[in-house]
Amino acid sequence: MRPFAYVKPADLDAAVHAVAGDPGARFLGGGTNLVDLMREGIERPDTVVDVTALPLDEVIELPDGGLRIGALVRNSTLAADLRVRNRYPVLSQAILSGASAQLRNMATVGGNLLQRTRCPYFYDRASACNKREPGAGCDAFGGVNRSHAVLGVSDSCIATHPSDMCVALAALDAVVEARSVRGTRRIPLVDFHLLPGDTPQNETALAADELITAVELPPIAAPSRYRKVRDRASYAFALVSVAAALEVRDGTVTAIRLALGGVAPKPWRAHEAERLLLGGPATEEAFRRAADAELAPATVRPGNAFKVELARATLAATLRELSTGEDAG
Repeated sequence: MRPFAYVKPADLDAAVHAVAGDPGARFLGGGTNLVDLMREGIERPDTVVDVTALPLDEVIELPDGGLRIGALVRNSTLAADLRVRNRYPVLSQAILSGASAQLRNMATVGGNLLQRTRCPYFYDRASACNKREPGAGCDAFGGVNRSHAVLGVSDSCIATHPSDMCVALAALDAVVEARSVRGTRRIPLVDFHLLPGDTPQNETALAADELITAVELPPIAAPSRYRKVRDRASYAFALVSVAAALEVRDGTVTAIRLALGGVAPKPWRAHEAERLLLGGPATEEAFRRAADAELAPATVRPGNAFKVELARATLAATLRELSTGEDAG
């Protein structure tokens, strides 16, 4: 690890001024991803700005019944919050399905939004990776690509986004609040993460000098659920995951929100499936037809072609459980 400057600002204004004009500066929250990347020599900041003392660690009730979640709220705190468990069970379930209790006790909401892919070729500096070194190529294309993306991929990158929490936030229409010396702006979660295109090194819409300060959730009345399929029961990233909120009245879908994880370089909002399901029958046939339409653009590799059928079955099963009140276990 190379030397770097360390700054611990006393307030929010000092924090954003500490990185203004310094493209080599990085904010430090829980450090559960950034510190690992620094150890591997992938992230090489000139300055680390420790924001853990800032007053961004509360979950606040909004007048419309939504929630404002501070960027420094720990993942474990958010998952245990009774308002989250009662109103947004999909979010609590997603957080609890990711990582260990020790990591959840350290990881922050803001840091979770910014975590980088766990693609092994990204972490292996001996491998070609356009995300780590633009223009270098991508060894995942002809390598071991079982865990890689099938939606939203490009000729530059097929890495998946690793977060469970962000899949739930995408389904919930969350909005990210960010602060810089230029002021505050709000970014819909579905627009926050970027597809790789020709610039896979650009992963979010956040400017280098912006600090995530909060995530806001709108109120939701529909029952919700997170379902994750992985290679082992705990401490594994999703092969496929589904975050869903579904309301059914008299057999008709009256509200639907869907997002997929483990299949794309960003949390994948399933807009086509939502469009086909809204106002239609809440049947197994309809669920599978919507899943087929959402997955129709999939681009597969020999190692990950199974993800298409797995995602189809997982999406249909999650919607069936919500529509009938089945136990997810």
